[in-house]
Amino acid sequence: MPGFYPMGIYYDNPDATSPSECRSDIAITFKGEAKEGSGVKTKKIPAMTVVTVSHKGPGSEFKNTYAKLMTWIEEKRYEESGPPMEIYSKKPEVVDGVTILYAKVMIPVKKK
Repeated sequence: MPGFYPMGIYYDNPDATSPSECRSDIAITFKGEAKEGSGVKTKKIPAMTVVTVSHKGPGSEFKNTYAKLMTWIEEKRYEESGPPMEIYSKKPEVVDGVTILYAKVMIPVKKK
């Protein structure tokens, strides 16, 4: 995705892993060369097939978004092949005291 879109890559299932043990990366996309340093690392994400859905709502509703994706993956006879990623496509907004997040949720997949 061209442009400045922050993203999260999540390596552990928070339903199966204690919060203190969950691993993740935060990232941004960019063009050109970057210099690593001060805790910043570069990583090229390889081309992959992903299942994706847009999420618009509170963070507490991400479980529902992931559940929809997992149902689709099972119904279409795919399986996960990498860690889920969330690309935040718009600045969060506060509506009636609730923070609304805008994200593309992507799960890498392969055919069974």
